[in-house]
Amino acid sequence: MPQNYLNADLHCHSVVSDGTLTPEQLAQRAAARGVDLWALTDHDEVGGQHRAAAAANAAGIAYLTGTEISVTFADSTVHIVGLGFDADNAALTQGLYDTRHGRGPRAREMARQLEQAGIGGAYEGALRYAGNPELISRTHFARYLVEAGVCSDTYDVFRHYLTEGKPGYVGHTWASLKDAMQWITGAGGLAVIAHPARYDFSANLEYALFSEFKQLGGEGVEVVTGSHRPHEYQTYAGIAKEFGLAASRGSDFHSPEESQIDLGELPPLPSQLTPVWELLHERIQRP
Repeated sequence: MPQNYLNADLHCHSVVSDGTLTPEQLAQRAAARGVDLWALTDHDEVGGQHRAAAAANAAGIAYLTGTEISVTFADSTVHIVGLGFDADNAALTQGLYDTRHGRGPRAREMARQLEQAGIGGAYEGALRYAGNPELISRTHFARYLVEAGVCSDTYDVFRHYLTEGKPGYVGHTWASLKDAMQWITGAGGLAVIAHPARYDFSANLEYALFSEFKQLGGEGVEVVTGSHRPHEYQTYAGIAKEFGLAASRGSDFHSPEESQIDLGELPPLPSQLTPVWELLHERIQRP
């Protein structure tokens, strides 16, 4: 283990978006599993930030504010994680509100498609998991399909439903990359490209994404994350060096039952990279 190793987990979700644990439960779980520095990054939402920071302090771990913003880039959805910002910044909170607002009509159309495929009650079922129409997501629909016995687990859901070309998939135009970057940096935060290996981009499109991100003030990329395989750690370590980006690390944890990687379980960042927390030193809230 590197001498300067820090068990940082800077990407996870609570019930405020599409996770199943409260911010307080996540803080306790992170502390119990040896996390030194934690960030709650709910989708397009900062409503859990004050609770998460207080819970982290009570659990004795350091905390960074966080969110994961849905962005439309090249007709695809890309996620940008913001870290270390002012969670009460007016432009950020309004931008996230406007982004969330499109989820309700999208969810209605997803449910309509599922009903055409013979699956009734999907909107009401998903809403029970989400609790708020503004936060309803594919994950909430997936949990309902498992509950209804349509699929065995959420991984099975996404093999048969809710993805492009399959019943229940509805595209959506989210924030622009430029807007998301302005919200994060305007609130004093640092922007990170989340789980880049998940995007089905050609080499040219991926280069365009990183180039525009860097030009707009982006400073980080998730190198080690729950959905990356070990060889992808090295791929994105190389891209971090190429574009002069700091490296981030986060499990993308949603639920003890659903997530492949638990809080605190990730391997260290590859060597010779600058960890994002070194750039965020002054913004870390310490117990």
